[in-house]
This record gives sequence, C-alpha cells and structure tokens, in this order.
Amino acid sequence: MPAHETINYVEYPARNLEATAAFFAAAFGWTFTHYGPDYMAFSGQGLDGGFYRAERAASTAQGSALIVFYSERLEETLAKVEAAGGEIVKPIFSFPGGRRFHFTEPSGNELAVWS
Repeated sequence: MPAHETINYVEYPARNLEATAAFFAAAFGWTFTHYGPDYMAFSGQGLDGGFYRAERAASTAQGSALIVFYSERLEETLAKVEAAGGEIVKPIFSFPGGRRFHFTEPSGNELAVWS
C-alpha cells in the first residue's frame, strides 16, 4: 500500500514506446505491462511509473524534473546505457556528494545516474 502523501508514481512521454521498452530492458532489466498501444507501466524499480505515447521528451534544459538512478559501479552502468542505445549527454562529472552522468533514452527523455 502506498504511503500517504508521498511520491508514488512517475509518468514520462515516449515517442517510440517499443524502443524505450527495449532500452530499459537491455540497460536495467526492466519489464513492462502494456495497456494498449499508447501506454506501458513499470514497477519494482524504486519508483513505479509508466510511459505514454507523445511527441515531447523530458529534458532539464526545458525545466523537466530529473529522475536519477543510483549505481554502485558508475562506469559499468554508463557502458550498459551506451550498449543499449542510450546517448550520454553529460559525461561523468563530480558534484558535492558523488559523481554522475546524464543520458537520454531512445525517446529522448533525459535521466541521470549517480554514485
């Protein structure tokens, strides 16, 4: 049962649901539940959510919130993201508290990974 008044779910646009599903399956081992041709959901990834078919993409340059993954092996995760077809838009950099990189998945949504 979700906790009262806490963040519970996130939804992202996706130009290409099939390519987005294939990317997250290859890079992070995600599985999806498809709800027709225009929506798919994921769960068990720290925060449940879904992707809906849309032409836009989430980008910090446009003021979008940034979803950030955690990795114990940052370089290994970066390699998996690239191998799955993700594009690194900010290479690994240091920030107070750790290091991280930003990437876009095949539908153009920007996400990040920190360690």
